[in-house]
Amino acid sequence: MRHNRIAKKFGRSTSHRKALMSSLVTNLIVQSSIKTTLPKAKQARRDAEKMVTLARKGTLAARRLAASRLQSPAAVQRLFDCVVPAMDGRPGGYTRICKLGQRSSDGSEMCLLQWVVMPKKPEAAEETAAPADAEEKKA
Repeated sequence: MRHNRIAKKFGRSTSHRKALMSSLVTNLIVQSSIKTTLPKAKQARRDAEKMVTLARKGTLAARRLAASRLQSPAAVQRLFDCVVPAMDGRPGGYTRICKLGQRSSDGSEMCLLQWVVMPKKPEAAEETAAPADAEEKKA
């Protein structure tokens, strides 16, 4: 019996399921929106919102815990530098699910999982891009 069990199993082993959710959350952080099936999006939403709540602490321990759960250092940096400042002042509800209809091949309910407030790119990346643009204009 599955008393008080919230998470879906998705017909996968534990390690495969954890890798799937980690990949979905990592891609959500890096790309700001992902297209997936509705049950996967609902589970990924729970994990993504927990990652934002963890990152709002801003401590080194929180950063290390996020790095252990996400698959790339770039995702950890983007989570702390872009996503968390964009969600400042929100008590929760950082993501939204927009239903897209059924997939034609197998009829699975598809949806778009995205941040409620789109994170902006870090200023450091814009500053490094600006001098390169200025040099191209001179040439």
